[in-house]
Amino acid sequence: MNCYITGTGSFLPGEAVPNEAIPDFMGELDGEALVRRKILRMNGIKSRHYALDRAQNPTHDAYEMAALAAAHCLDHKPGTFTYLSAGSTNTPLVGPGLSSILHARLARQGIIARPVEINSNSGICTSGAQALVNAARAIASGDHQEALCIGVEQPSVFLKSSFIRPPDDRALYLDKETSSKWFMSVFLRSMLSDGAGAVSLRNQPATDRISYRLNWTYSRSFAHETPLCMSLESRSLLLSQDVAILAKYMRPSVEQLVRGALAQHGESLAEYQCVLPHLSSYFFKAYLLDILTKMGGGPAIPYWTNLESAGNAGSASIFIILDEFTRKHTPAHGDKVMLFIPESGQFNFVLVSLTVVHP
Repeated sequence: MNCYITGTGSFLPGEAVPNEAIPDFMGELDGEALVRRKILRMNGIKSRHYALDRAQNPTHDAYEMAALAAAHCLDHKPGTFTYLSAGSTNTPLVGPGLSSILHARLARQGIIARPVEINSNSGICTSGAQALVNAARAIASGDHQEALCIGVEQPSVFLKSSFIRPPDDRALYLDKETSSKWFMSVFLRSMLSDGAGAVSLRNQPATDRISYRLNWTYSRSFAHETPLCMSLESRSLLLSQDVAILAKYMRPSVEQLVRGALAQHGESLAEYQCVLPHLSSYFFKAYLLDILTKMGGGPAIPYWTNLESAGNAGSASIFIILDEFTRKHTPAHGDKVMLFIPESGQFNFVLVSLTVVHP
């Protein structure tokens, strides 16, 4: 694939919020404290960011965060891209698409002042990754030479206590709280946070910094054989996830995904020096390591994530991870890196194979 990631950027709003300060920004729901303690013990997140002040007023909107991540990616210089691709779970406007509004916001910042082709992607955690896949294909096809790709999330808007109205069916599930709709909505308040990330793509590597050649992308949905697991209702903006469905279907779907990708491209995970996974929780660390061991045919392939400090920003996470990894590490020329982005909505996944290219 004649396409390279030549720049990365991210934006995490406000101060890092430690676990004990979550209620200061997100408020407190009746009976939530015990659930929050349980979830935080499992997910391993120690800090995250909210585009909220302590009165639950937004400090940024999703478009502003996305534009700031783009500016960071482009070193605050005007861009020469002709393809703009973005993804998110939820944006302030249902229409027009995310990339259309971003085109206008980036123009106001002086980043772009020309007509461009746009691509807007919806979904949950893979919407940003799908934006990357589409941008890479636009360049690989020869239709474009440069592209900008962005993922952004602002779940605090509909998860803060002043907005969320979860159905209270706790009395029906006293012996199995995780089966209640109340639990499935409330536990996500301790899981998700705000942020944006961006990558720039070109048909040739950068001459002044590390680039990543996109070897291939592999995206597969398993919705034909799995039930709906995580959803965001369009009118109420009630977000919920069925953890029983997640536990049953995530692992076999991931194994099928990785086997299919490696077989199609004649590779083994043993060829990779690092995997950058979007993990929603460290609860999934054990099965990730097991898969990396089995698919690699030996010791587990090294992996790196900033989930503990940056939190889970959904579709923006993989861009935020890649940006921090690139800025804090110096992978060797020729190293192969795998991006792994799972989505539990109805089990859609994206894998991206990269090779490090030094100038």
